[in-house]
Amino acid sequence: MIIIKSQQEIDIMRESGKVTAFILSELANMVRPGMSTKEIDEFVESTILKHGMIPSFKGYNGYPASACVSVNEEVVHGIPSEKKLLKEGDIVSVDVGSTYKGYVSDAARTYPVGTISPEAQKLITVTEQSFFEGLKFCKVGYRLSDISAAIQRKAEAEGFSVIRDFVGHGVGRAMHEEPQIPNYGKPGRGPRLAAGMVFAIEPMINQGDYEVEVLQNNWTVVTVDGKLSAHYENTVVITDGEPELLTLA
Repeated sequence: MIIIKSQQEIDIMRESGKVTAFILSELANMVRPGMSTKEIDEFVESTILKHGMIPSFKGYNGYPASACVSVNEEVVHGIPSEKKLLKEGDIVSVDVGSTYKGYVSDAARTYPVGTISPEAQKLITVTEQSFFEGLKFCKVGYRLSDISAAIQRKAEAEGFSVIRDFVGHGVGRAMHEEPQIPNYGKPGRGPRLAAGMVFAIEPMINQGDYEVEVLQNNWTVVTVDGKLSAHYENTVVITDGEPELLTLA
């Protein structure tokens, strides 16, 4: 069942979303060669706590950190480490969740580390663009799979592949609510969108094949072919008009 949020609930999520958006905006200027993925996590956690909120990810199903920090071929759920240092030419995806008064906002970005290859930059750019293609269908009356189909169309038209094993989702009191929102599929399927639905829409796009595997730490997802992956996510409210992005600075 898709939970319709009241205006009061959306107002609370909007406050949470501001902090998540601020963190991701700040990281764009902070990410640099030589930085550890643990430093990113420490900044995320301290900022969330400073604003009187709770890191949504820390302890979630046993996850040990406040941010997921995934480098290069790591798709999602990279565990931050003091030993993992970013290098010139890397790309790094950071996924952040903030909880305020029991409501979660969830968003992710992929950043260049120093100067990156044109191919890597194109992957980051197209992943973001594919989100906004999907966003065009985040309006009352469209069906859920219209979002999915638009994301897939854009990514594949640019020569990339779309992850099948991990999907977007509803978000609210729980980090993962119904419905699941794949980033691929045929249009015109699934429930019709209604005002008050809140989704975490998150294209995960690969440079090579879409096949992935989970490492032995039982968290970190990587591309099987070792090629780059990028991630772009926002918490989106369906309204009576244009969709509202709660996590875009």
